[in-house]
Amino acid sequence: MKILPAIDIKDKKCVRLVKGNFDDKTEYEISPIDQARKFKDYGFKNLHIVDLDGALIGETVNLEIIQDIVSKFNLKVEIGGGIRNFESIQKYTDVGVEKVILGSAAIKDKNFLKEACIKFSNKVALGLDAKDGYLSLSGWKENSNRLALDYLKEVNDYGVSRLIYTDINRDGMKQSPNFEETLKVAKVSNCPVIISGGVSSIDDIKKAKSLNNIEGIIVGKAIYDGDIKLDELVKEDA
Repeated sequence: MKILPAIDIKDKKCVRLVKGNFDDKTEYEISPIDQARKFKDYGFKNLHIVDLDGALIGETVNLEIIQDIVSKFNLKVEIGGGIRNFESIQKYTDVGVEKVILGSAAIKDKNFLKEACIKFSNKVALGLDAKDGYLSLSGWKENSNRLALDYLKEVNDYGVSRLIYTDINRDGMKQSPNFEETLKVAKVSNCPVIISGGVSSIDDIKKAKSLNNIEGIIVGKAIYDGDIKLDELVKEDA
């Protein structure tokens, strides 16, 4: 199972939000480049990056930072945050990003998702961010009345290469992921699923490894706050 340490970028800094709230954020001293170097030095192979500036305005704001990370450290990077057109996907694939995560734009326009999967084969990941089972959009500022599972069933045969399921209520809370809901999604999904939101301990990682159709797990705040030690975590990375 893949471990994906997380880097969330805001104003060129590493930050962590609580439940996606931009007013409830922690800034860390380390830069995104130095943080990526640290993950590489410990032996991690994958990285989950969110461009929070991009999520707010719908542009590839931190493209240069992401390009630096990919070129310097040879990490397999998945990137999300404000990717709403083919041009943005192209920019990221051109700099060597492994997976581009489509969220709000894909939910608002299923044809965009379908065409992206055809145009960028094996590069498109679908980000489903849910609160109480219902999808949230636009950096979690906008709630929808659509159940994540219903939407997934509609787009399940489009050719998405990876699905990232985030329970917003757990994100940044370190209360363990919502394994129950994630498993429901994994049972329906035609592609492997990444667990996101709420990881609090190595026990959460071990539990995730025992589940079916789970490709990996994203770990953020628990790393930055020191609840999970990187040398322990990398041992679980396969």
